[in-house]
This record gives sequence, C-alpha cells and structure tokens, in this order.
Amino acid sequence: MHRSTARYVRRMPAIGATVALTAGMLVALAPAAHAAAGASLPLTSVEAESAATTGTKIGPDYTQGTLASEASGRQAVRLTAGQRVEFTVPRAANAVNVAYSVPDGQSGSLDVYVNGTRLAKTLPVTSKYSYIDTGWIPGAKTHHFFDNARLLLGQNVQPGDRIALQATGTQVTVDVADFEQVAGAAGQPAGSVSVTSKGADPSGQGDSTQAFRDAIAAAQGGVVWIPPGDYRLTSSLSGVQNVTLQGAGSWYSVVHTSRFIDQSGSSGNVRIKDFAVIGEVTERVDSNPDNFVNGLLGPNSSVSGMWIQHLKCGFWLMGNNDNLVVENNRILDTTADGLNLNGTARGVRVRNNFLRNQGDDSLAMWSLYAPDTDSSFENNTVSQPNLANGIAIYGGTDIAVRNNLVSDTNALGSGIAISNQKFLDPFNPLSGTITVDGNTLVRAGAMNPNWNHPMGALRVDSYDSAINATVNITNTTITDSPYSAFEFVSGGGHGYRVGNVTVDGATVRSTGTVVVQAEAQGAATFRNVTAGGVGAAGIYNCPYPSGSGAFTLTDGGGNSGWNSTWSDCSTWPRPGQGNPDPDPSRNLAKGRPATATGSQDVYTPGKAVDGDAYSYWESANNAFPQSWTVDLGSSYAVRRLVLKLPPLSAWGARTQTVTVLGSTDGSTYTTVLGARDYRFDPATGNTATVTLPDGTDLRHLRLTVSANTGWPAGQFSEVEAYLTS
Repeated sequence: MHRSTARYVRRMPAIGATVALTAGMLVALAPAAHAAAGASLPLTSVEAESAATTGTKIGPDYTQGTLASEASGRQAVRLTAGQRVEFTVPRAANAVNVAYSVPDGQSGSLDVYVNGTRLAKTLPVTSKYSYIDTGWIPGAKTHHFFDNARLLLGQNVQPGDRIALQATGTQVTVDVADFEQVAGAAGQPAGSVSVTSKGADPSGQGDSTQAFRDAIAAAQGGVVWIPPGDYRLTSSLSGVQNVTLQGAGSWYSVVHTSRFIDQSGSSGNVRIKDFAVIGEVTERVDSNPDNFVNGLLGPNSSVSGMWIQHLKCGFWLMGNNDNLVVENNRILDTTADGLNLNGTARGVRVRNNFLRNQGDDSLAMWSLYAPDTDSSFENNTVSQPNLANGIAIYGGTDIAVRNNLVSDTNALGSGIAISNQKFLDPFNPLSGTITVDGNTLVRAGAMNPNWNHPMGALRVDSYDSAINATVNITNTTITDSPYSAFEFVSGGGHGYRVGNVTVDGATVRSTGTVVVQAEAQGAATFRNVTAGGVGAAGIYNCPYPSGSGAFTLTDGGGNSGWNSTWSDCSTWPRPGQGNPDPDPSRNLAKGRPATATGSQDVYTPGKAVDGDAYSYWESANNAFPQSWTVDLGSSYAVRRLVLKLPPLSAWGARTQTVTVLGSTDGSTYTTVLGARDYRFDPATGNTATVTLPDGTDLRHLRLTVSANTGWPAGQFSEVEAYLTS
C-alpha cells in the first residue's frame, strides 16, 4: 500500500510452526497436528554468511537505510574483486538464483565455479533496479538495495558439491543463493496456438505485442502457447478472457515487458501459467500501471507457475476477480506491492507463493469501494519487504491469513498487519471473523520513524476506526523479533478501540523488547502463549492518547514467561534493556491505563493520568459511590498520593470523601485507607496529599469517592503515586 499518511510522534524522551536456522537455511518445521508454515518450494536457500568466504561479513543490522538491514537474516557477505563466497550445495540442482547488491550506478558480473572449475557463463549483476527513492511516503529512505539474478548451470550438481561466486571488477554483496533442480522445457499442448505462428520473435529483438494479441484472439476457449525464448512486448495486453496463456516453464519462456495485462473488464476463465514476465521498472511511479496484472482477470481465473520480476506490482487487482486462484508463483524485486486485492474480491485464494524484496506490502487486501470477502493468503513464503508489511489486511469481511512464513520486514511495517487504515474512501472496515492461524514470523517488525517507536511482528491496528470484527490469532510462532511480538495500536493517533481479539497458542522466542505492546484502548484474551528470551518486559501497556482508555489483557490460562510489565510509560523499552529501576521521584501513575465505574461525557478516566492538571475525570453524576482505578504495571511500595483538581478559581473549594484500596492482581482489593475527607481549595493549589501506611504494596490503585461537597460526582484532574512519603 502507498504510505501516504504519517502517524503521530510520541511525546516521550508451543503451538504453531517452529523455525530452525541450520547452516544458514531457513526451514519451517511442522509441529504435530498443525501444518508447516510457508510455501512448499522447489528450491533450497542458503545464506551467504553461513558459507565459506574470503570476503567480509556485514551485519546483523536492523537500522533502516543500511544494506545489512535489508538482507535475509540481516547479514550478507561483501566481495571485492577476486574475493569469493563458496556454497555447499544442499540438494540436487542445475540452477541457481542469487540475491545480491552492487553500489549505486554500477554493473558487472560474478564468475561462477562448480567444484573449482569456472563456468563459461557468468552471472550478471546491476544496480539498475535498486536504490529506490519514494520521497512522498513519510518515513521512507532510499531502499530496495538488493536484486536477484538467475543462471542455468548447464550441468547437474549434487548435495555436497561446491558452487563459488567470485567478484570480478565490481564490488558485490551476496545475500542468499537459491538452489533448484529445474525440469526440462515442456512441449506444446495439442491444439494450442503458438505465438510464433502469429509472428512472435523468440530472440527478443522484434516487437511481439501484436503476435500475442493475434494468438489470444485466435485461441478463444483454448490455449496460447509461448515456446521457449525471449519475447519483447512494447505495450500491455487487454481483452484477455476465456483463454489459457501457457509457457514451457518459467526458466525457458520469458516475456519482457513492464505492463503485461491492463484491463478493466473480462468475462474471466483466464489461465496464466508456466512462463516468466520480467520488466524494466527502475523507479516507483504510482500513477503508472507497471504491473504484471493491472485491473482484473475476471471470475474463475488462475495464475500459477509464474516468475514475475522487476515490475512495480505483481498484481494490482480491481473489479471482479471472484474465485481467483494465485498459486505456486515467484514474485521478486517489485518496487511496490507483490499482490494487492484492491476491494470487491470474493473467494480469492493466494497460496504457496514465494515473494522476496517488495518495495511495499508483499501481500495485501485493501477493501476500497467494496469489501474483500471470504478471501485468504495461505502457505506463502514472504522475505524482505523493505518498505511495509509482509502481509497486510486493510479492512474486509471474513478474511483468513493461514500458515504463512514471513521474515525480515525492514521499515514501516510488521510481519502481519490486521488494520482499519483506510487510505481513501469509501473504505470497508474489518468485519465478520478475521482468522490469523498457523503463521511463523522471523525477525519481523521494524522501527517506524513516523511514530518514533517500533512496530510489532504482528500488529492489530484501529488506525482510522475501531476494530469490531472478531480477530482470532492462533498457533503463531514469533522468533527473533527485533522489538515486540504482538502490537495493539490505533495508528492514526485517535485512540480508537481494538476489541474482540483472542490470541490462543503462540510461541515467542527472543523478542527484542516485549511480548505485548498495547497502545490502544480495548481488550484481548491470551491463552497458551509461552515466551522465552524476552528483552525488556512481558507487557508494555500505555494507551495513546493517554486519556483514551485502557487496554485489558485477560489471562485465559496456559501463559508463561511474560508476566512482567514495563513500568515507565514516559520511555520506550530498548532491545535487551530490561525493566529500569523506578525513579523514586517519578509519578508511577502518569500515562498508565485507567478505568472507572462511570464517567460523565468526555471526562474519561485517562484524563486523571495524562499529566495535564487542567483536564479531569468526572464520574457519573448523582450515583455515589464511584470508583477510579489505575494499573501501575507492576507492584510498588507506594507511600504517597497527590490528588489534584484544576488549579482555577472557578473551581470552588470542596471536600471529597475518598477510600483508598489496592490490589496486586486486579481482582482482589483490600482497603489501604478507610474513608477520609480531603479538602481541595484553589487558593492552595487545589491539591490534597494522601500518605499511605508502611507495608503498602500494590499494582492496582483504586480510589472510591462517596461524597463531594462541590459537585455530585467524583472528580480528579490528576492522581499521582510516589514511592517516597
């Protein structure tokens, strides 16, 4: 999605798949009774930093704008002329694809060696498709540093063989190598219409656009055959319907165009399969339809076995794409989204695809004009989106995100985002049931410079409106998140509610800061969530704006390893920091979640902990007694309270009768101080000090007001809690 909206800046200084990193390879391991996360792929990837090298390893680094931060595993190997990286082949293969980066403005090649013998073929490398600038997107920096290049080796190699890549005259940073056994080219289907029979040039020299159009027209209800070769199209295809476009395989039949299909109408029944479309998109221009499919294919269509590369978007889908199936494809090096269902989609299935190096959301549903309904992203592998989320759901009804593997999100995004960010109107917010099940997120989440704080690996975001859908997050594995695991936030800064969320069955390993980052009013129930290697604290619970209401975490049982709470809402936890010792002079209540038995109009409970003595909480009128409660985040030996009303002469002197209660668990409260009268007088600052007895230890502070001589309600503009008497 286009990142056109900047959010507020803070005013502040084992169920599910597991992941193994073995010899640099990312492998999804399926637990009993649940499917493995990610796509079933014909390739095995090996990280360069795990291979033998004479070059220099870079990273790990999570800093936006650095080369290593965009690499798989946040590490790579830099080669200068004569240096090499040598991979041990993990599987039978006859082809390799390499993710690499070269300095801006440079091109060159890598020499390729098999078991010490240099091949006559070289692997071309270029910066042509890299170093993208999107200055109109707040928070963006130059990005998209890596690119992919592939090579048929011309021979078979076996597990244990060695393939080396050696830099020649250009510095090359190698990230990862994909090894694959490519089957031979398929033959022409009987009765099909070959594009070459209509004049297409397989050498790539001539313009084959009209030949493709003529073949499509001649093959209505049948198959257009794209033989092995390179075909150049100079303009997009339209009127594609009731036809199959089929190639000999994505390593053999290659169409070179930056706009393959661009159409707003089709009766559907389109089948596209088994060839490559490789573009020449070197910048992101959102007004240009530089996409593999722009618009629609029509109902009951499918796309499979494709290699899609160097375009703006793989799929930007609008209109009637009902029951579309997109499966078994590779989408690489797009300057924006890999696939976006741009509203009105019904029954769409996007499954078993491999996506790498997207310049925006890798997979997205955006319910503009009409809701995306009963559609799903399932068993996809997503790696290195460098300016947004791995998977994003913006509105929609009865959507599923199942069994996906997402790794290495870099900037302005999470691994998975479930959001009511609308971007444009008319927008259709989340509704029905949103199912997020069986997903694995590795090194997901990023610092957002627009927010001046991190985004979690899995984010639920009431950005432009409250979330009223049922959101079920189940069987999740989150590993090595640089910041938080689960985030609940109202990203537009309006404090909209995030509700009806259940997190059931999650394994969190080595999260940088917290397991739960709660920044919005709302509620979620957690069951069977286990965590280990938590960097700072289990929970950060500081809703923004501070007066917008509390986020309630309900313990459904089976949780472990994350019961501590970050204690200071005036600071952000840093990765691995640990909870700071409380400053004796710090107001423990400031910015903490507050609730009440009742509120009058806009005078909500959070107004009493927002640091502003002129805003205030007022209870329901004429309904004594009324209680106000704040969660301090951890248990403290509180010794002193300062109760305030606005310091204005218009607030006449008054006396409130207050009982102080405390709790360590939020359910059982004991009386700390019985009912007493406290005098508030604007002539002396309109404050009252309450000294608590020694031995008081509480996390949840409750003030029950049973009388007020100035107004028939409980009233506080600030409640401050201190460790010192």
